[in-house]
Amino acid sequence: MMKMLPFFQSGPIGIRNGSEGCIGVNRQLENRLTSVPEQVPACPEPSGDEIWSRDQEKMSERPEAACRPSRASSITSNGSCTSAGDSPEKGKKGIKGIITSALKKIKKIKPPSVKQVMELLEEQKLCDATQQLIVLEKSLSSKCEEGMNTSHQDIESVYEVLKHKVFTILKDSILLAKTNPELLQQAVEALKEQEKEDQNYTSENPPDQNVQFRPRKWKELWMATVKESVETRMKDTSHTPRTENLSTVGQNLLHMGKTMKEDLTVVVKYIKQLYPPEFNVFSTYAELYHNYFASQAKKNAESHLEDKDIYLLLSWVHNIYPKDMRKDHVLAEELEKVKLGSLLPSSLSNDLEKKYLDSEEATIKNSLSKCLDKEIQRWKEDKEPEKLNGHFQSELLAIFVIQSIYSGQKRAKDISAAVGEELSHRLSKELPAFLKSYKDAFEDFKEKSKKHRYYKPIIIANINNCWNFRDYTEKNMAEKDDNKASILSTLRDIENSGFDVLLQQLFAQLKPIYKKFTENKWDSSNEIMNEIIKTTSKHISDFRTLKDPFYHAVIEKIHTRLVKDYIVRLLKRKVSLKTPAQQQNLAQRISKNAADLEAFCTSNGSQATWLNSALPKLAEIIRLQDLGAIKIEVATLATTYPDIRKRHLEAFLYIKANLSRGELKSILGYLADSTASTPPGAPLFSNINVS
Repeated sequence: MMKMLPFFQSGPIGIRNGSEGCIGVNRQLENRLTSVPEQVPACPEPSGDEIWSRDQEKMSERPEAACRPSRASSITSNGSCTSAGDSPEKGKKGIKGIITSALKKIKKIKPPSVKQVMELLEEQKLCDATQQLIVLEKSLSSKCEEGMNTSHQDIESVYEVLKHKVFTILKDSILLAKTNPELLQQAVEALKEQEKEDQNYTSENPPDQNVQFRPRKWKELWMATVKESVETRMKDTSHTPRTENLSTVGQNLLHMGKTMKEDLTVVVKYIKQLYPPEFNVFSTYAELYHNYFASQAKKNAESHLEDKDIYLLLSWVHNIYPKDMRKDHVLAEELEKVKLGSLLPSSLSNDLEKKYLDSEEATIKNSLSKCLDKEIQRWKEDKEPEKLNGHFQSELLAIFVIQSIYSGQKRAKDISAAVGEELSHRLSKELPAFLKSYKDAFEDFKEKSKKHRYYKPIIIANINNCWNFRDYTEKNMAEKDDNKASILSTLRDIENSGFDVLLQQLFAQLKPIYKKFTENKWDSSNEIMNEIIKTTSKHISDFRTLKDPFYHAVIEKIHTRLVKDYIVRLLKRKVSLKTPAQQQNLAQRISKNAADLEAFCTSNGSQATWLNSALPKLAEIIRLQDLGAIKIEVATLATTYPDIRKRHLEAFLYIKANLSRGELKSILGYLADSTASTPPGAPLFSNINVS
């Protein structure tokens, strides 16, 4: 009798060394089994000596009190708990035969004692102990109750021990599923036996005849135990390593998500199959984990959160939780059946999204403003802009601005496509506003800092900055977006404003040189063209620090200006030639100048091939003497340069002094002055004013 005492004193799992029957389990669990759920009452257990002594006293008074057989049983190979008296021959006897046989056995076999049940419990044979207790329980309710030496109080005391053991084990199902699956299976089988007995009792007795201890409702206790287990595991963050730079809210979200995924995987692989389908094991666990996670998410959402925690919570709600949980194929199939829903109600989620979007927009806008202020300060420094691949640029501005906008859009898109789209829409208005502020600051520098030591390099650096903005806009914004047109227009203004500064000195130097054509009546046209080319070459070398697209753009502007200024001299009505020979001579000089000009511009990277035929066609009109041929050449000229007008042609034909009024009028008839806008294409003649 003394051997039983340490068992009762040590608790249901046997923590004290004196309980040899469950010491092995104790070593395996290593204190992982925690207190029984609140729904399971604490076990005010009588000592083993008390129960066993009462048993012995009654045995001495009524030695022949046995009424029912002991259903000695064991866990079969498939995990079920079977009775030792069962026989495969039962099916052949029919129901009447089975009943008759059972009644005969009952008369011969006496029920187990409390001591025997306690020994089974000590050996962790929970299923056998459960079956023996059920036999004892039924024996007390049978006709021969008077012959029993065990009371209801004795049985209920043992039931408390059994219940404590079973539900302590079930509470640690997630841990035991891998470390001690046999023990977990014993507890589950005990639970199933009790549930089966409840069902049998309920089917045999009307609800109003329920006795004090039936139905025992262990399934309800199981659900309460699972709930407590889930909450305990979700609260215990000690098993999830700390992540650097992650807030407490973020760490808790990470722990709950990680715990839920790992635990549900254990349920699918190891626990679910231990139970019958009616327990809905996976959905029970999944819903309890989800409900706890959702309750904590809601609590966080309703509290004051830092911006980074709002982002983390939204990421879990929209992205991580619904997607990461389903990366495991087996887990995904089970979750699809449960339909857990979102971690937050839509109204609360929408409120968080608005807070996030407002905060993110304000943060980015403020960052852009600070960035521009720093860039303006850099312009004021007595320092040449840095070069990258031979090009002046201020990488800080474009890279920081674009990165700020792009990163914001990506972060929002990582939450959800809808949130990303909304932030992109908001930021699309911020970029045009920023660029207008940038343009104003650039214009202010351009006007007030002309004496700056590095004036032109800074101008070039700002032109180069436009390329990054332009490239980002063209690749990331839809054509129908009005903001795109606004951005590109502002960038063109900045670029052209910078080009004007760079070309202003060159064009000022070229103006007196071009006047020499009319002053000398093209007598020294080759020398004059050489001077023009030499002067232009000196400036072009400075433009090499522009990025390639802008270098080609500025060379095209130079090319256009050189051709245009040459045409202007031809329209000045300073030269009038009466003989075909004189006209032939001038045509040859113009053709030579045109060839030299084309070769120079092309060698320096001009891609404005559309300009190459302007001067040769004009030279050809001067050379031709046949009226019909002249008309054809004029028609060709007008087709190639549709912005030419009557006033331009009339001023040009002043050179051909041998044309009659009628012939002049006939040629001019091929053109019609128009007040309409310049036709599509690059303008040439429309920029030439004729006095």
